[in-house]
Amino acid sequence: MSPFQPLRLPNGGEVPNRIAKAAMEENMADADQAPSAALLRLYQAWADGGVGLILSGNVMIDGRAMTGPGGVVLENDRHLERFREWARIGRSRGAQFWLQLNHPGRQVQTNLGQGAIAPSVVPLEMGKFSKLFAVAREMSEGDIAEVIQRFVRAAKLAEQAGFTGVQIHAAHGYLLSQFLSPLANKRQDRWGGSLENRARLLLEVVRAVRAEVSSEFCVGVKINSADFQRGGFDASDARQVIEWLNDEQVDLVELSGGSYEAPAMQGDARDGRTLAREAYFLEFAREMRDAARMPLMVTGGIRRLPVAEQVLDSGLEMVGIGTALALEPQLVLHWQRGSQSQPELPPIRWRSKPLAALAYMALVKLQLHRIGARRAPNPQASPWRTLVMEQWRTLRRAKQYRRWAARQTN
Repeated sequence: MSPFQPLRLPNGGEVPNRIAKAAMEENMADADQAPSAALLRLYQAWADGGVGLILSGNVMIDGRAMTGPGGVVLENDRHLERFREWARIGRSRGAQFWLQLNHPGRQVQTNLGQGAIAPSVVPLEMGKFSKLFAVAREMSEGDIAEVIQRFVRAAKLAEQAGFTGVQIHAAHGYLLSQFLSPLANKRQDRWGGSLENRARLLLEVVRAVRAEVSSEFCVGVKINSADFQRGGFDASDARQVIEWLNDEQVDLVELSGGSYEAPAMQGDARDGRTLAREAYFLEFAREMRDAARMPLMVTGGIRRLPVAEQVLDSGLEMVGIGTALALEPQLVLHWQRGSQSQPELPPIRWRSKPLAALAYMALVKLQLHRIGARRAPNPQASPWRTLVMEQWRTLRRAKQYRRWAARQTN
């Protein structure tokens, strides 16, 4: 199937082609944790590049719970005009533009000074890097109810701002993914134990959001095809969750995988599996195709047009591309014009896999910052130098974030 054919969504909306700009964490908010001018320039580049669906990077539903210090926060209407401008830019060439809504749970850096909440008190296992993350406290019923309402509030604000949908992030080891995982969720109440209980929070969030937004507004979900950790959330679990989501008026499910502990979204699995160099999660997605009544999208290392076509020929409806679009924002237009472009970052083969994962993410963020500054991407940048620069930028932004957080409590 051609990636350039439109896709009709369950709610009646249409995506102009089958290629999505997958979410990447930009950490490019301004000092008020709102969309910055550089972030808007970055999204203008993607809007001009011809993708059918733009998925934002993490938009945080709670300013006290951040995946990174430069994250955009949407918890009230204080900066709604700035979000309206962001929505206008993303939609300026006809693409659908969805905000990815997220809560990090236990995946919160200690230096942000905000603590963390999670389904259970289970620290991250990242060797010597574990100390960089806060040890979370177990969530109460009140905490869970607040999280649900925060997802709803952010979704309603996104619709008011002019976005065409939201994607609820339940993958990559963040809060909703933690509830799904038997490794992170050790609860003995209605939110833990069986898969039905562990999936309860995700389903409650989706139902609550769907009930409060219009039928024309799209609601998507991102889940792991597997956690890639022994004893964790696996492909059979994902299949069952998809079957439950069939009844919740979901317009698109994106399948990814991994977490901070096992960064399979970068092609690295902890459970001993060897992932493909491109379209990492396609094998898992194929297993789930017949369980889903909504369109499915797969992400993970896709950078060539023949691979995008292979994904669609396998029966999936959407192709998500991240890093390749950070290196070449106009990739889709180039493909349409006959180019066989296949942008790629050189692999990082360091002995320390956590450090290599951090360096890889730093290289991706470098490209985003360069595009936002109207500079050309630089895929040949030194991983070590880029990682050091990103750590310095993170420390500086962490100080800025702590000042912002202090103002919110005064």
